[in-house]
Amino acid sequence: MKRTLIIIMILASSNLFAQSSPQKLIDTFFETYKKDAGKAVKDLYATNKWTERIKDDIDKIIGTVNGFTESYMGKYYGHELITTKKFAESFVLYSYLVKYDRQPIRFIFKFYKPNDEWVLYSYSLDDSLDNEIQEAAKLYYLNLDKE
Repeated sequence: MKRTLIIIMILASSNLFAQSSPQKLIDTFFETYKKDAGKAVKDLYATNKWTERIKDDIDKIIGTVNGFTESYMGKYYGHELITTKKFAESFVLYSYLVKYDRQPIRFIFKFYKPNDEWVLYSYSLDDSLDNEIQEAAKLYYLNLDKE
């Protein structure tokens, strides 16, 4: 009985720890991502019980990140924060640059806190950074009135 209680307490405390902030969820995600990208995505979605409804979409994303093999993307070098946007006390977005030899990929995490635990609201990835950087460098975005 004591053994069962200790296991339940450990599981409960690790679950609370993992849910304590979006940043901790992201840190856990990237720690797992280094070793097993598909598992990292699956574990991230597991924070939200409602994602079971989109299992096919999750499987597609897992297939995509599992396709980022060394022969396809080169070596994985880590990640860098691009930006964080707080829309409300209970809704935040984190955008990360994920670095590979071949090219960078952007990962976008959105988290929602409906009550007392943060859960994944959505996760996406894209490789359109190049287009956005070029667009941001256009003259009409620059303040040319300054001297």
